[in-house]
Amino acid sequence: MKRFLINSIALMAFAMSNQVLADAMQCQALRAQATDKLEIKTAMYAPTEQVRTAYCLVQGVVSRRIGKDGTFYTTRFELRLPSGWQGRLAYQFDTAFGGELAPAVGKITGLTVNQYAINQGFAVVSSNEGHDNEAFKKAADGLSTPFLFGRDATAREEFAYHAMEKIMPVAQALTEQYYTAPVQYRYGIGQANGGRTAMVAASRFPKMFHGLLIASPGLNAPKAALQHPWDYQALQAINSDIRASFTERDLEFITRQLIQQCDDLDGISDDLIFAIDACQKRFKPTALACKSEFDRNCLPLVKVGALVRMHQGPHNSKNQALYTGWPYDTGLQSNNWRGWKIASKLDAWHRMPASVVIGASALANLYSTPYQAIKGDVFALTDFLQSFDFDHAANKIFATNDEFTESSMSLMTPPDAAKPTLTQFKQAGGKLIVFHGNSDPVFSVQDTVRWYDFLDFGLAGKAADFVRFYRVPGMPHQQGGLSADQFDMLQPLVNWVEQQRPPREVIAATRANNPELTARMAGLKRPLCPYPSYARYRQGDLNLASSFQCVVAQ
Repeated sequence: MKRFLINSIALMAFAMSNQVLADAMQCQALRAQATDKLEIKTAMYAPTEQVRTAYCLVQGVVSRRIGKDGTFYTTRFELRLPSGWQGRLAYQFDTAFGGELAPAVGKITGLTVNQYAINQGFAVVSSNEGHDNEAFKKAADGLSTPFLFGRDATAREEFAYHAMEKIMPVAQALTEQYYTAPVQYRYGIGQANGGRTAMVAASRFPKMFHGLLIASPGLNAPKAALQHPWDYQALQAINSDIRASFTERDLEFITRQLIQQCDDLDGISDDLIFAIDACQKRFKPTALACKSEFDRNCLPLVKVGALVRMHQGPHNSKNQALYTGWPYDTGLQSNNWRGWKIASKLDAWHRMPASVVIGASALANLYSTPYQAIKGDVFALTDFLQSFDFDHAANKIFATNDEFTESSMSLMTPPDAAKPTLTQFKQAGGKLIVFHGNSDPVFSVQDTVRWYDFLDFGLAGKAADFVRFYRVPGMPHQQGGLSADQFDMLQPLVNWVEQQRPPREVIAATRANNPELTARMAGLKRPLCPYPSYARYRQGDLNLASSFQCVVAQ
């Protein structure tokens, strides 16, 4: 019997080694798919710690060109083809501002490594979105982030959505060639800027994807960028050096007051504010102000004023809103919120927040027409934010000229962003899941709420037939903060697309390796409820999601 088992194991190992060899040869054979419009740079087996199975790695180029300024542009992609393929292909939209090939594994906020798309049987493709960071290092003039590509009209177009339009059919053809079988389901996975691109895809290419998973979408990214000078000018009213405006202690104090006033609105005190809409009505930031110079457990009036101004969102001198407002939520004490708004921990950035180093650069180079030719040092970026004119400069996100014939708002956002219908996407059978942290400091969750409300209104209350939207209490831009930020939104989307099982609540858990949690948040599980419902305590163990039910505020 023992000899039989040994022989069986040996035969299995031999068969597996033969299969690996065959797969490797099939992978290398993809080089033959190169054409005058498609370069295959790499086609080989390559292990990585994020992938739990053998896979074929393909890297290629779909276009090359030289910009007007002499910069060399390439639109590149990476495709990973796993063993155990389930007939699925996912486009992994770029999270930030392109320029590099992110590992094509299908990751998104909330997932563990085992839940990445590639580990669930997806072939996954990613892209550099039409430009390479390396090409701008010498020309960056000290710029800490690679937004000089925004000074090239074609590069803006590639970044907006043209790169995806070119790469997705190439990825499908290579996938089908490798597996000698058709792709059955096409998915898109994206967050932040990638969420923006995914929403553009749903409107412009309604038949390209069967399912889209979108996190923290920059739906109106050029408008959202106006928040950066708005914040900077508000914080300068406190201190000319905004890094010294709100201290960590200030933000913790505001958070404690939020919890004290709002935590019980969902039926339980657990440092998670699920009844976020009711909280906005109850919480009075003006009550945080000191009544006299002798008060200690309070904020100076100038800080309260800056806090209120920041949460109102950018306006012009006629008091017209240029973006949307922001909800008060506990994530403002998180490292992520502070790193975006107040101060970072990066010496290379002079500890300035990301709103200065990333936000100002993006607004000046990528979203403005004509672009603002400012130097890339921190002093030039802060001067740009400090002097930003909300009556005139803000209009540049809608402007065009002879070179940039389409405005950044028209190019970067869905054509129907203001009044979405997604009629063709729905008719094609597409499904869409969106989730957004209530404390996101980059793209306001209120903008996503507005988008869903308009969509639902236009469809006479039927948006939930093909769209689900989830808000995540306490979560900033991606994981962190006082939040239950570990959850799997990908599997519910797969079940919806492939088995017609509409998702309901999604179970979220607090992470043991989240250092920002309070002691009583350890081991909590909560249901994330589809908007407009929220999780309210019913009865039972406070740690269990089953003790809560999804309700709609009356």
